[in-house]
Amino acid sequence: MPTLDAESAIAEQFVASLFPAACGAVLAGSSASGTSTPTSDLDLVLICPTGALDGGRSSLAATYEHSGRVVEVFAYSPEAYRTWAGREVDAHRPVILTMLSEGVVLRSGPELHDLQTWARDVLSAGPRIEQHALDVRRYAVSALLDDLADADDPGERALLLADAFTALSELLLLTQRQWLGSGKWLLRRLRTGAPAVADRLIGAFASGERSLFLQVADDLLAPLGGRLQAGIVR
Repeated sequence: MPTLDAESAIAEQFVASLFPAACGAVLAGSSASGTSTPTSDLDLVLICPTGALDGGRSSLAATYEHSGRVVEVFAYSPEAYRTWAGREVDAHRPVILTMLSEGVVLRSGPELHDLQTWARDVLSAGPRIEQHALDVRRYAVSALLDDLADADDPGERALLLADAFTALSELLLLTQRQWLGSGKWLLRRLRTGAPAVADRLIGAFASGERSLFLQVADDLLAPLGGRLQAGIVR
């Protein structure tokens, strides 16, 4: 398994070679958390002076190969970083905020320090969502559960089960003012942000048993008012 020191060295060489003007560089993802494998990408967030990126652009998301490793780069001017991070906050999925605040700093400066402080403050505050938006999500979950209960086709059941799990997980997280994630990050957010329900919900989903999942879903919806259909205005 790659060591953090080894991966940091490759990342530092990459930054020095392709983004020498960067005033901030953070190694994020599995490399920073110590869970990387030989096939893991190196995820880098770079803060660059305004106009320093090719073509004078303010942001760049690109994939490179360096020293036999795939390197995923997310580069921004300080202003562009705040803009893109704000969009993620609006969607309740703070990917680059988390990367910047929890990653390993390879190159630092005042710009990076200010953005890290801001990112950590935003993350600690949690997502803001109005009750009506939560009601709309509960309505969507209710519709999916109805469809799942009625589905006869095995393929439809599998897809509806996955959709219902995702929608319900997101509703439960937002109800507790926890951030969302996609794919494996949804499971990780659920386990850390809603541990009281995570094992039960994940277990019911992983079992593939429709009746068990529906029962667990209704139990978890009950404190929120149960299924919501009639009377919702979207």
